[in-house]
Amino acid sequence: MTKKAAITKNRKAIVGMSLHQSPEREPRTRTPKENPEAQQAGYGAGKFPTGQASSMRDKQVLYGAGKLGAGQAGGVGKRIVVGMSGGIDSSMALVLLKKQGFEPIGVSLKLPVWKDPEGPAKVSSKFRRTYGAGKENLLRENILCTTKSLNIARKICKRLNVPYYVFDVRKDFQKEVTDYFIRELKNNRTPNPCIICNRYLKFKKLFEFAKMVGARFVATGHYARLHEIKNQKSLHHPPKFLWSKNLGGGTGQAKIKKFKLLKPKDKSKDQTYVLSFLPQRWLKYIVFPLGDYTKEEIYQMAKKEGFDFFLKKRQSQDFCFVAGKSLPHFIKNKIGKKSGLIISSKGKVLGKHEGIHFYTIGQRKGLNLPGGPYFVKGFDKSKNILIVTKNQKEISQKEIKLWPFHFISGEAPERKIEVTAKVRYQASLSKAILFPFTPLDSKHLTGREGRKTKIVFKKPQRAVTPGQFCVFYQGDVCLGGGVINFS
Repeated sequence: MTKKAAITKNRKAIVGMSLHQSPEREPRTRTPKENPEAQQAGYGAGKFPTGQASSMRDKQVLYGAGKLGAGQAGGVGKRIVVGMSGGIDSSMALVLLKKQGFEPIGVSLKLPVWKDPEGPAKVSSKFRRTYGAGKENLLRENILCTTKSLNIARKICKRLNVPYYVFDVRKDFQKEVTDYFIRELKNNRTPNPCIICNRYLKFKKLFEFAKMVGARFVATGHYARLHEIKNQKSLHHPPKFLWSKNLGGGTGQAKIKKFKLLKPKDKSKDQTYVLSFLPQRWLKYIVFPLGDYTKEEIYQMAKKEGFDFFLKKRQSQDFCFVAGKSLPHFIKNKIGKKSGLIISSKGKVLGKHEGIHFYTIGQRKGLNLPGGPYFVKGFDKSKNILIVTKNQKEISQKEIKLWPFHFISGEAPERKIEVTAKVRYQASLSKAILFPFTPLDSKHLTGREGRKTKIVFKKPQRAVTPGQFCVFYQGDVCLGGGVINFS
């Protein structure tokens, strides 16, 4: 197959024409019989889902293990889809894969970017004092979603002579990520859209696009590593969106190699937390090129490759659909305001709030109470009351219930195990005991959904928040995670 890759499905979703395709017409879809190159590569040959190599080149592929470009020969001739954000990490991932001999195809997922319909003019004076005036979500333009970032990704692919597409996934993102985010806030829970996005949208859509263009692997700029577990295989259904009957997926289960998700070389940039809910059956087809590099090494690589402008570019830490400073305005627009009382943990009325959904446990900013600092302890949803405390011990605990939960290996432990864990992305790891799962006290949840586990930390954890994720490790291995619940 040439770089004029045959788009087999969902053509209307691909809004960016490859830089190396003629814009006048799309290539005609060809079946495997009409496409000898695809047959030779194994697409439609019924081999990949079983883990068998279709050629000598396939056997050489190292799935994210070891430094790319450091003597490996695994990427030669292998088509791979690279998720492009327009940032330094995904761009250098593309450079590394290109050097390794892969045939990369760049794709940016077009996500919705919320714009405040009211703008700063209609924001109340009290709301403005607490949260700022708002500038239609442009207070800090997010690197992942703007036209500017897509243009950067396009230019980088053009410079490297790599095909580039934009895949419009706005509708699915709204359903899987934004709606989840709003739903959790309405229930006074603290969502983690990044974990949900990686599990239910980002990688799923990258795999769907890979299937369209006849690629076997997907890569991202995450700082993480994958390591194959030797002499151990398990039965899993191949991802339906990656393999169909037409591509040789067949039906039933297939033996696949098992992989561990490991922390990267640069522990300060570890992103395994947000990858902790990826299923085992996907890992064989994922490559993390940056896992064996530090951030500083990536900056030096960008400079050496002539992408100096990345060194001056500020890295965004916002949610991809709303800038951090615009978040209160987003919540106000989507959920509204509902004034109520702020009381101390001893029952004393201290002030008023404009909606308990604007707060999370442990929060200090935005309370505007004299005599502080105060911290959010909890909520009385039935009475619309926000409960605060000065004593941080009142917002700390050792034992946490987790459900639903996920183990990357696909196998939950049958006895309690020693782990290190953290209750939010930026938290430090702390020693804990993870217990086997038990049935939930629920008539509505059965099977895997009807199970819970618990984790007991050696030291109390501050601001444990329902809805957030507790992720656990053994050494460098990320075992999985679970959603924090209080009941």
